Amino acid sequence: MKMRGDQEVNTLITMETKPDISYGSITMNAAVPPRDKNTFSDGSTRVDFVLAWEEPHNPNVEDSKAMDPGHSKWRETFLNNLRFSGLLMEKRDVVQPKTRIRFILLSAPWSVLCYYAEEISLRVPLQVVTTSYVNWSASTLQYLTLPNPLMQDVPNPPPDFYTCQFRTNKLERFLGSEDKDTFFKTTQRHQVGGFQLPKTPPPVESLGLRQILYGYWAQWSCWARYQPLDHIREYFGEKIALYFAWLGFYTGWLVPASVVGTLVFLAGFWLMTTDVPAKELCNSGSSFMMCPICNICSYWNYSSICVTFKAGILFDNGGTVFLSIFMSLWAVTFLEYWKRTCSSLSHRWDCTDFQDIEERPRPEFTAMAPMTMRNPLTGAEEPYFPEKKRFNRVLTGCMMIIIMVVVVLMFLIAIILYRSILSIVISKSNFSFFIFSAARIASLTGSVLNLLVILILSRVYISLAHILTRWEMHRTQTKYEDMFILKVFVFQFVNFYSSPVYIAFFKGRFIGYPGKYFTLFGVRNEDCGAGGCLIELAQELLVIMVGKQLINNIQEFVWPKLRAWWRKRKRRGKAKELEEQEGVEQDICQWEVDYQLLLCEGLFSEYLEMVIQFGFITIFVAACPLAPLFALINNWVEIRLDAQKFVTEYRRPVVERAQDIGIWLDVLQFIAYTAVLGNAFLIAFTSSFLPRLYYRYTRDPDLNGFINFTLAMSPRNYTLEHRFTCRYRGFRDENGEYLPEYFHLLAIRLSFVIIFEHVVFLIGRLIDMMVPDIPEEVELKMKREHYMAKEALAENQALGRTMIPTHTTDWSGEPRQRKSRYSPPPDPATKISEQADAPPWGC
Repeated sequence: MKMRGDQEVNTLITMETKPDISYGSITMNAAVPPRDKNTFSDGSTRVDFVLAWEEPHNPNVEDSKAMDPGHSKWRETFLNNLRFSGLLMEKRDVVQPKTRIRFILLSAPWSVLCYYAEEISLRVPLQVVTTSYVNWSASTLQYLTLPNPLMQDVPNPPPDFYTCQFRTNKLERFLGSEDKDTFFKTTQRHQVGGFQLPKTPPPVESLGLRQILYGYWAQWSCWARYQPLDHIREYFGEKIALYFAWLGFYTGWLVPASVVGTLVFLAGFWLMTTDVPAKELCNSGSSFMMCPICNICSYWNYSSICVTFKAGILFDNGGTVFLSIFMSLWAVTFLEYWKRTCSSLSHRWDCTDFQDIEERPRPEFTAMAPMTMRNPLTGAEEPYFPEKKRFNRVLTGCMMIIIMVVVVLMFLIAIILYRSILSIVISKSNFSFFIFSAARIASLTGSVLNLLVILILSRVYISLAHILTRWEMHRTQTKYEDMFILKVFVFQFVNFYSSPVYIAFFKGRFIGYPGKYFTLFGVRNEDCGAGGCLIELAQELLVIMVGKQLINNIQEFVWPKLRAWWRKRKRRGKAKELEEQEGVEQDICQWEVDYQLLLCEGLFSEYLEMVIQFGFITIFVAACPLAPLFALINNWVEIRLDAQKFVTEYRRPVVERAQDIGIWLDVLQFIAYTAVLGNAFLIAFTSSFLPRLYYRYTRDPDLNGFINFTLAMSPRNYTLEHRFTCRYRGFRDENGEYLPEYFHLLAIRLSFVIIFEHVVFLIGRLIDMMVPDIPEEVELKMKREHYMAKEALAENQALGRTMIPTHTTDWSGEPRQRKSRYSPPPDPATKISEQADAPPWGC
């Protein structure tokens, strides 16, 4: 957390006290661990969490004079509150030539752990679940009795439990309660440690959890193995584990999509050599003299685009229709099966009721909310912010989104004008090669410029979205993140997809005809290139999608390593300087080493990259059949890069629980529905599939003469003025009026869109009905868990009196003004002693 000053930085670090071999409540054949070094000075109190900040240090000036008094007072108040809450604290200082790094070691005693376990409705184990979890691909291979090359034997698998909400007065009912040191899991106590594997192979039971993740997940040699999701969850928490679970699931489902897309692309090579219209065009010679494509351009032979026309067949053929239908159904099926997988993981990781019952208000919301109101579900007094005020603030945020969307559209218009002007400039040059490729050069450079604009605007808007979402005062972290994601996605959807949508559905539609061309700001409207708009769309997708992925991977791989190398170099230099001054070798603690790691920036950018990619491979797949293959290759690399970042280069983030991937699922569903409509319109209005089909059934089954069918003659007034007859793409007569074939094709295209989307949506709805969101075995486990919870907590007739005390007031849910925004927390030990004789509580 960066302070207001320029000289101080506050950082949170979490530590590991010993190799994680207990996994909560059960020790699985654990070897004797080495002596724990991550302890207080007494050698026994474990370090659960570390606070760290830097202060300017000058040996000739007192520290009190070098520090900002406002920061010092704020920090002292914060530490006093931590001490008052019952945490054990110990200070450690690391003095460097110009800075002093101060570490506050924190340890949570048993009474504090029990108090907050009840406060946050933490779920603890009742009984071990003997059934093992098997993912969909493993179960499929097992059913087919085929070997599974993706399986690997990861040591120390965390066991699964039936769980129930923790109650101090029912401690003996829970599994492993006899050992207070291992009863609460390491993710609940927050620890971290080294990741390097020992040079001498030790017993696998003695490996720490971070070492297991490094050796069996973050290595490049594990690229073809399943991810150890339970280990990831034990170390990083449910939120990060669900991200990697979704990323792995998505990558696995890309395999069939990439296979089908590659086969369709390869089929295009065969069609390219056997296509009758392509042969007709290439052998036409000077039969089709085309009208100039710009005001200062000259006439040109249609046969000159032979190579480009054939290349367009790779992306525009009958197979793309099948691919579009396949990818639309693939997206719907993928999301339905992810819901099943997510519900299984959420239940296994005890997060099924997290958002409804267990999630507490955000600390920032708690501090800033002007009043309180009793929660109608839990009965707890919670901070409250008036919904009317929040609604007004949300509306203001929506206005800002609209303004930014308008800015994006303005840049899109600027790029359109840039392409048109650049084509004119190149056409006026004296280089024949550039004149011939003017439209292609303008289109390619426009795509690169568009990518740069996208990246710049994204950074600006993300910062603005953070400010707006914080101002809206959302109660929980999940709601805060959902609203932030929604703001950014709306903007990014327009930012990334505006240019492809323009090329696919608008470019070349409003150009007019010879003698009556339409203009924009005095510049003639853009027409599709010689090879058609579909090949330009494929080029745009490749530049934006592949270019963005390359930039992101370089940022994720090269930049963190350079930053980590620089910080380690500075640390080694300062440590060596201190050793020379003091003449004593410095003993560096683990938290000092981890302080040099980079600060984790969260999962937002990771999710956004994948969601934008999902949109490219579904909405515009008809224009680029290889998009799923590129996405598959990128994601295989992405999993390993992200794993290395989180294990070796980032400080361990504060563990966060999550029930699912949040609003990202709704975003993916919106993209899946948009993809159905997008592919329908792309095939109907941009592809040549329907004109070919119409000509095949009304003119010639072999498509002889199709090229002449798609070209119109220049109008009479244009011919008389220029004394030359030329051709242009369109279905118009010699007066520039539309032919009946144009209206026939328009009716066919609209009918195709309606039939396509109805059929795909109907099949998708059937898939939704046939695939339940929660698997049957998970429902049985939930019922079994509920029964065991009743037995363990011995529910009786006194349950109603304990859950709804008679002295409680204000159950109407009316908000009340807060007396103080900063009230100290109650003494955990006092609450535990008060509950010793309390009647049993239900789950």
